[in-house]
Amino acid sequence: MNTASGHLTYCTNIHSGESWQDHFNAIKTNFPFIKKQVSANAPMGIGLRLSNEASVSLVNAENLAEFKSWLKENDAYVFTMNGFPYGNFHKTRVKDHVHSPDWTTDERVAYTNRLFDILACLVPQGMDGGVSTNPISYRRWFTAESFPSAKKMGTENMIQVIQHLIMLHHATGIILHLDVEPEPDGVMETGVEFIEWFNNDLLPTGIPLIMEKWNVSTEEAEKLIKQHLRLCYDVCHFAIGYEPHQQMIDQLHAQQIQVGKIQISAALKAKMDEKNKMDVTKAFGKFNEPVYLHQVVAKKSDGSLIRYPDLPEALNDEKNIAGEWRAHFHVPLFVDKFGLLDSTRNEIVDVLSIQKKNPFTKHLEVETYTWEVLADELKLPIGESILRELKWVQQILDRSI
Repeated sequence: MNTASGHLTYCTNIHSGESWQDHFNAIKTNFPFIKKQVSANAPMGIGLRLSNEASVSLVNAENLAEFKSWLKENDAYVFTMNGFPYGNFHKTRVKDHVHSPDWTTDERVAYTNRLFDILACLVPQGMDGGVSTNPISYRRWFTAESFPSAKKMGTENMIQVIQHLIMLHHATGIILHLDVEPEPDGVMETGVEFIEWFNNDLLPTGIPLIMEKWNVSTEEAEKLIKQHLRLCYDVCHFAIGYEPHQQMIDQLHAQQIQVGKIQISAALKAKMDEKNKMDVTKAFGKFNEPVYLHQVVAKKSDGSLIRYPDLPEALNDEKNIAGEWRAHFHVPLFVDKFGLLDSTRNEIVDVLSIQKKNPFTKHLEVETYTWEVLADELKLPIGESILRELKWVQQILDRSI
């Protein structure tokens, strides 16, 4: 729905299924109920997640026409898409394979361009549209020697997509942007690393290519890159890295780097000492499930960080005497405590407060995709769960500044 702070929706990666028919059935089952509760008298947007398999089906003219007709009938629109997970994302072991195929491959380029071709047909005139994606690859797949070449290849492939978006803009007048999402153990883990990559890799590589291809000046080429590649600000990921939100958003503004969307998500956190360490780690252990990566960033009393690739590695490190753990597990927004563990949802409040005062994006997307692996006591019927998420965000947005 279009709020004073931007278009608010939820990401359909919360629904299982990989075919287009699976995706469409889940949307038809859940979306009308949700819209009726939060946006009965106004259009409401959808944050669409399509697997590669589903995208191949939806790009078909007949399927696309059917979906567009359904959107019109249900007073709905699509303005953002999640292009991070390419393949299976539910009911199977995902872990680091969520990055595969990564940006070093032609498959990732083709998939992302296809998503944009679909989005160009769906986003309403007068609006911009974005597709979020992974931060090139999973860094632990590479050695120190192979990492630079993978980063270079991934950058060059993202520039191919930028070229495609420039072409689509010329053809349709619609501004579309690739929204890169830093996350723990990605090639870009933090906002700082994203900005460094943007200035030191993306612009130097992309500017001459775009100048030659489109016969534009250096300044215009840089402007085109900044128009079509943006940051996906996943609050959970920034919270895990203990990144100061106001400082990061100010840095992005100073560099004239745009934020494509805010992904509204919360992580787990807890402070610990030698007295309660056993109980706290046991509480974290209850969230140690086999489907998704749950990276842990521990902050020691001296402020230094220890990064663990997944919960088991953190739980098995008996030497860790860190003062705080934060774990990458997208927990429900409407719950602030999980036994001995807390949520980072106050950081969502901070980010949305900044957005309300000085909007830095038009796209807001709730992204809690872990419903199937949550403990039973945290589950509600999926439609009711999504509804509670959206109403909690609306309540924050409606607060006076």
